Amino acid sequence: MKNSQLIVADSKILPDVFTKVLEVKKLMAQKGEKSFASACKRIGISRSAYYKYKDCVFSYEELFTRKIVNIYLLLSDRPGVLSSVLVYLHSLKANILTVNQSIPVDGAAAVNISLRLTENSENELSDLNSISMLDGVSEVKILSAE
Repeated sequence: MKNSQLIVADSKILPDVFTKVLEVKKLMAQKGEKSFASACKRIGISRSAYYKYKDCVFSYEELFTRKIVNIYLLLSDRPGVLSSVLVYLHSLKANILTVNQSIPVDGAAAVNISLRLTENSENELSDLNSISMLDGVSEVKILSAE
């Protein structure tokens, strides 16, 4: 068996079945249909075509237009502090993937947030001083970025 090789191709040159497989996967991920059979019927491909290509067809759009960042924050243990950080990140059009908060100790809680940035929010989030200026935010660190 040959080693597989990933390539990137414009969907305009590919057979429609590949884009339809992606549509079925998206529909199921968003709970738009209850079964793969109904999703395939709705999109207009056979189940056999879906199952033939489902493990080989992926969308790389997000890899080229988005960035995942993990940040660490030290927040005061007061109502609304975490909420204000989340509202701020939302205003940057960042998609929050995970929020992990430890139990507050000595009036402060450590919070790790993973978020996906669009091209627009990358520039705005690069200046983390604006997050640290929010009331109740003591410390901000970027842990990783992809």
